[in-house]
Amino acid sequence: MKITGFRPLIVSQNAEEIASLFEELGFEKRHTKRDVEEGVDHSYAMKDADGHYVNVTSSENMPRDLTIVSMNVDNFQEAYDFLIARGFTDPRGDKVTNTGSSVATMLISPSGFAIAISEHIKNRD
Repeated sequence: MKITGFRPLIVSQNAEEIASLFEELGFEKRHTKRDVEEGVDHSYAMKDADGHYVNVTSSENMPRDLTIVSMNVDNFQEAYDFLIARGFTDPRGDKVTNTGSSVATMLISPSGFAIAISEHIKNRD
């Protein structure tokens, strides 16, 4: 498994406000996904001029904001198995989100921090 990206991810009911704050700090929306799954309206990948990244995702299911480590990998299943073998658990009961362009889920460490792993699917024709 190779890590291809590593950045903070903020999940919030107030994602638009948070994205606006980061725009004021010099970040630009580089990639937007809409209607990802039930309860998630949109997700932004943002980048500033110095190459720093932050992802901001909306979710009506979040009672309060959650900050997560977002880790992009080249092999989702390998990363998932690696973390599960080290005691990470899926609070959604092994639910994986597949948007067609990515496969992702969030896992919680034994000590309580969260990692969202994601593999971006490239056209494999």
